[in-house]
Amino acid sequence: MGEPVIEFHLDAKSGVSPYLQLVQQVRHALRLGLLSEGDQLPTVKEVVARLAINPNTVLKAYRELEHEGLAAARQGVGTFVTATLTGTSLAAHGPLRLELRRWLAKARRAGLDDESIEALFTTTFRTVSQEDIA
Repeated sequence: MGEPVIEFHLDAKSGVSPYLQLVQQVRHALRLGLLSEGDQLPTVKEVVARLAINPNTVLKAYRELEHEGLAAARQGVGTFVTATLTGTSLAAHGPLRLELRRWLAKARRAGLDDESIEALFTTTFRTVSQEDIA
C-alpha cells in the first residue's frame, strides 16, 4: 500500500459537477495507464482536505466508480482500482501526444490562450463526435 497515485483538481468554470469531475479524472487516468488495478485512490479525507469539498461529493464519485466496476471500497482501508480502461490503444498515445504537443505549440504561437485552445478543442471534438453518430 503506497501513496495514492492520482491528485484530483476541480475546475469551477467547467460547468461539470464536482463529483463528475472526480469520476472523469479517474477514467482519464485509467485510459492513459496512469492508474492500474490495485492502485489506491486518495481517501475521502485527503480529497476533502485538498479540495475543500463536501465528503458526500467524494463518496458519490467513488460510488459511481464502484457502480461502473472500476473501483471497490475496502472497509477501513480505502478505495482501490479494480479494472483498467487502457485497452490496446495505449501504444498509439506516444505519437499522438507528440502531435498534440506540436499542435498546442502552434496554437500558442497563433496567440491563443489556454481557455481559447480548450474551447476550440471541445467544440471541434463535439462537432466531430456528433457527425460520427449521424
